[in-house]
Amino acid sequence: MKAMLVKDGKLLFTDVEMPSAKDDEIRIKIKAIGINRADLLQKKGTYPSPKGWPEWPGLEVSGTVDAMGEVAKQKGRFKIGDSVCALLGGGGYAEYVCAPEGMVMPMPENLSFEQAATLPEAYATSYLNLFWEGHLKEGNTAFIPAGASGLASVAIPMAKAFGARVITSVLSDEISEKVKPLGADIIINSTKDDVSAILKQEEENGNPVNVSMDCLCGETLGKSLPYMAEGGYWVVISTLSGTETNIMLRPLLTKGLHLVGSMLRKRTSEEKALLLAELVEKVWPKIEKEEMKPSIYKVLSLEDANEALDILERGENIGKVVLKVCDE
Repeated sequence: MKAMLVKDGKLLFTDVEMPSAKDDEIRIKIKAIGINRADLLQKKGTYPSPKGWPEWPGLEVSGTVDAMGEVAKQKGRFKIGDSVCALLGGGGYAEYVCAPEGMVMPMPENLSFEQAATLPEAYATSYLNLFWEGHLKEGNTAFIPAGASGLASVAIPMAKAFGARVITSVLSDEISEKVKPLGADIIINSTKDDVSAILKQEEENGNPVNVSMDCLCGETLGKSLPYMAEGGYWVVISTLSGTETNIMLRPLLTKGLHLVGSMLRKRTSEEKALLLAELVEKVWPKIEKEEMKPSIYKVLSLEDANEALDILERGENIGKVVLKVCDE
């Protein structure tokens, strides 16, 4: 089979050995691949696949069940030919991949392979950090910055579908117009307006932030934290705007706030399997009822993976970029 291997900072379409499914694994004939910022880091050599996973990038795929190990067969959730999507530790930029049975999910009804490929990583990350780490409840206010990112294109509609009020931030009025369909209640242009000042005003108006799923951080985190609701959760999932901030400890103490660091990648396979099972139970029905819908910016072929990652590097996408694997 072929896969996109990293060589000298570029992805090259290369012949590799066909994987064989271990006892608890399912082999997937890949139809589409969702790409993520982590793939950019892996291409640059700073984010290698975890032990036991292929060396090439790719954290989420959709496709059909091609083969199964003996234990996976006995569990009986899937059969050859089923349409599935899967969360991976790596190895998705290829024609085939093997994954533990617990990391594989049935595709929601009425979705294309391209749409389903956007689900595993982004939806698992959003659900993990909004609900498991952030304890989001109906009627809460969620702050989800970087509203134009592929992750926010999932997290904003997800929070709305579960009855939350959502605040996001973007870098221009033009981007603000583009992300309006995601359904955020307030969109802050952080180039013109101070995010922490807006959050302070929201607190004074009786709508403090209960949960923040923050991929930016930097100085805005420390400036905004005091205006959270009592017992609020600020969940740090990346530090794209800076790794340092100044935090006022008094509000942290008096409000009983929680500052939480969270990485899906560091979860055990058992934890990920529980998370994905909850996704299928609680989120897939909302997708099937079109209460939330995958947002795709562009679909390219697997051979154009370098071009796809350049789109992420430039930050031009609103929604997910997807790679399509063409059948021979």
